[in-house]
Amino acid sequence: MNTRDLKTTELSRRDNLLIRFLYNTAPGRVALRLFTARPVSKIFGVFMNSRASRLLIRRFVRRSRIDMSEYADKKYTSFNDFFTRKVKAGSRVFSKVLSDLPAPCDGKLTACRIAANSTFQIKGSTYTINSLLQDRALADEFAGGVCLIFRLTPDDYHRYAFVDDGEIVSRKRIKGVLHTVRPIAGKRYNVYAQNTREYVVMSTKRFGKAVQMEVGALFVGRISNHPLKDTFKRGDEKGMFEFGGSTIVMLFQRDAVLIDDTIYENTRRNRETVVKMGYRIGEKSLRKNRWFK
Repeated sequence: MNTRDLKTTELSRRDNLLIRFLYNTAPGRVALRLFTARPVSKIFGVFMNSRASRLLIRRFVRRSRIDMSEYADKKYTSFNDFFTRKVKAGSRVFSKVLSDLPAPCDGKLTACRIAANSTFQIKGSTYTINSLLQDRALADEFAGGVCLIFRLTPDDYHRYAFVDDGEIVSRKRIKGVLHTVRPIAGKRYNVYAQNTREYVVMSTKRFGKAVQMEVGALFVGRISNHPLKDTFKRGDEKGMFEFGGSTIVMLFQRDAVLIDDTIYENTRRNRETVVKMGYRIGEKSLRKNRWFK
């Protein structure tokens, strides 16, 4: 794990005064019921799409220490126009080794092995794949597999892509609330199983059957997926998140992928590994993908 990874991991544990108030105090948790409601996020979203919201951009760049040299130079029409900005060509390059598993997005990565009973643990909270997918038969297909959680923070690039060539098997949208995805919320709420989310089930060329899920977050009622075609290519853009940090969750079946040991070790130490879209995070397993028994 390099110096940059350690620094970012530590920064992710800092929560601003509002978030600490909402999640760590009794009055805050009463107010949280209002803030996590979808109408509030929609109102907030209307402002972030307005011309007036452009006034927030300069301070946000400075506070989040965003390197704007990575991004196309343009005048933004709103804060959300800035937030969903595109990188310059060549800034997010996918591995040319097709057996490599690339990251679908920028983010802070946690890797968890899925147990035989289709559960996994993240930062002290236990999740079931069924609660995540709300489809028990599908969840059972990922028993013994791998769950990857990419937590995006406001300084990250907020567009995401497909990791391999393949085709769409099915898709689903689950209505929910909108908790923050910062670690502070995970101590009290199973945020990934409660938040609004969308996912597709994919048949990929090199990594078998997989799930890619987008999870909304506090003040992010908008998961903007592009209209899906039946097939896709490695590196094709799938969509983007509007304002705020959020999360991509990926599920792979048993023996489909080998995740780099460093990522598992960082997870065991309660650390997140910093990745960029297209970075190699593992590879295709050479073992035959088989049903878990």
